[in-house]
Amino acid sequence: MACYVTIILSIVLYLVVNLVEGAPEVPCYFIFGDSLLDNGNNNDLDTAARANYPPYGVDFPDGPTGRFTNGRNIADFLAEHLDFNHYIPSFASATGDEILEGVNYASGSAGIRNDTGSHLGYRIYLGKQLENHKVTISRIADLLGNTTLAKNHLNKCLYIVGIGSNDYINNFLMPDVYQSSHLYSPTQYATLLIQQYSQQLKELYSDGARKIALFGLPQIGCIPDQLNQHSTIFCVDSTNKAVQLFNKNLKALVDDLNTNFSDAKFIYINMYSISSAIAITLLNNPCCQISKTMPEGQCIPGKSPCLIRATHFFYDNFHPTEIGNNIATSRAYRALLPSDSYPMDIRHLVRANNLYYDDQ
Repeated sequence: MACYVTIILSIVLYLVVNLVEGAPEVPCYFIFGDSLLDNGNNNDLDTAARANYPPYGVDFPDGPTGRFTNGRNIADFLAEHLDFNHYIPSFASATGDEILEGVNYASGSAGIRNDTGSHLGYRIYLGKQLENHKVTISRIADLLGNTTLAKNHLNKCLYIVGIGSNDYINNFLMPDVYQSSHLYSPTQYATLLIQQYSQQLKELYSDGARKIALFGLPQIGCIPDQLNQHSTIFCVDSTNKAVQLFNKNLKALVDDLNTNFSDAKFIYINMYSISSAIAITLLNNPCCQISKTMPEGQCIPGKSPCLIRATHFFYDNFHPTEIGNNIATSRAYRALLPSDSYPMDIRHLVRANNLYYDDQ
């Protein structure tokens, strides 16, 4: 009896808080991906891919939290667009009934492939993130009373997945460390990644996801790391062409998933197009002082970053500054150009099949 009273009180409290504070556009929001979305899951892992030290977080209210930027990341800005009054907690820190509003599973250096990023140390690859989500589902079932109620709740949530960059940066583009570029052509590798990704997304659907935004890969050939490796000030065309193969297949996968799962809606966020400004500006010099040892390409611990961070698109050799994250998220949520998203943007995705909103 006491157990049922606790469950009922948890649900009532959850509903009351949302009614008083104003409900977000979706009741819950789950995040899967890599360092562009990680908000602390790597902090206690044995890995070089961590950002829980200054100058990371210099503009974030809580300081260094594990976000790979100076302030807010894409997951944070999207939470604001969705009218959440807080940022979604990391899986490493989420407790109690706060998981009813979502969990962030993203992990720096993680990829679609399990081996991606392994030279940096431990990382929570996408398959493991899906396993962690099952743990969350079990906890939600305990809070709400049973698995059916948990799945009904999850059906209403927004899911975003932003992964695949490390499968290139920390795998295919490192021929001295990984065999992938020796075994596969760029076309074959893109196909292989999408095949594995497809199975992972189908698993996410089986676990209750019905509104899923898939972030394509940005212009990796324009990041400072690639410019340094190729000793150029121009974007690396071969890298961008490889990325475009992945994105083309991902967009086609969205069509396939929407055809095969008619009760769900998958969308594609064209980060390649959104990040195109990098290729025509001089804003891609990193803001912080870059380490030449592990973690190579990240900020040197304790060193002061540039003063005017709004004039830099990149914070380190891999990750955008807060302003870059803000621009990208704004266009993902509300498309500026028709090419920014397909077949709709996140704003329309979260409102799809909902009868309680006015499309303004």
